[in-house]
Amino acid sequence: MLKHKTGEKCPASGVWKVDDLWETTTAPIAKGNIFPPYKGKAVYWILIQYA
Repeated sequence: MLKHKTGEKCPASGVWKVDDLWETTTAPIAKGNIFPPYKGKAVYWILIQYA
Protein backbone atom coordinates (compact mmCIF):
# COMPACT_ATOMS: atom_id res chain seq x y z
CA MET A 1 0.00 0.00 0.00
CA LEU A 2 1.35 3.39 -0.97
CA LYS A 3 0.62 6.11 1.60
CA HIS A 4 2.00 9.64 1.52
CA LYS A 5 1.41 12.94 3.32
CA THR A 6 0.44 16.38 2.02
CA GLY A 7 3.54 18.16 0.74
CA GLU A 8 5.36 15.01 -0.39
CA LYS A 9 6.09 14.25 -4.05
CA CYS A 10 3.78 11.69 -5.67
CA PRO A 11 5.70 8.50 -6.57
CA ALA A 12 3.12 7.04 -9.00
CA SER A 13 0.32 8.39 -11.17
CA GLY A 14 -3.13 7.21 -10.24
CA VAL A 15 -6.25 7.77 -8.19
CA TRP A 16 -5.48 8.64 -4.59
CA LYS A 17 -7.89 8.66 -1.63
CA VAL A 18 -7.77 10.69 1.58
CA ASP A 19 -6.95 8.32 4.46
CA ASP A 20 -9.83 9.20 6.78
CA LEU A 21 -12.71 7.15 8.17
CA TRP A 22 -15.25 9.90 7.47
CA GLU A 23 -14.04 11.17 4.09
CA THR A 24 -14.23 9.35 0.76
CA THR A 25 -12.57 12.00 -1.38
CA THR A 26 -10.43 10.83 -4.26
CA ALA A 27 -8.22 12.74 -6.67
CA PRO A 28 -6.19 11.90 -9.77
CA ILE A 29 -2.59 12.82 -8.96
CA ALA A 30 0.27 12.49 -11.44
CA LYS A 31 3.74 11.21 -10.63
CA GLY A 32 5.99 14.10 -9.57
CA ASN A 33 3.16 16.35 -8.37
CA ILE A 34 2.95 17.42 -4.74
CA PHE A 35 0.17 15.91 -2.61
CA PRO A 36 -2.31 18.69 -1.79
CA PRO A 37 -3.98 19.51 1.52
CA TYR A 38 -7.64 18.62 1.95
CA LYS A 39 -10.06 21.13 3.52
CA GLY A 40 -7.05 23.23 4.49
CA LYS A 41 -5.37 20.44 6.47
CA ALA A 42 -2.43 18.13 5.87
CA VAL A 43 -3.70 14.61 5.24
CA TYR A 44 -2.40 11.21 4.20
CA TRP A 45 -3.18 9.95 0.70
CA ILE A 46 -3.49 6.25 -0.25
CA LEU A 47 -3.14 4.93 -3.81
CA ILE A 48 -6.28 3.03 -4.80
CA GLN A 49 -5.71 2.71 -8.57
CA TYR A 50 -2.71 3.12 -10.85
CA ALA A 51 -3.18 5.29 -13.94
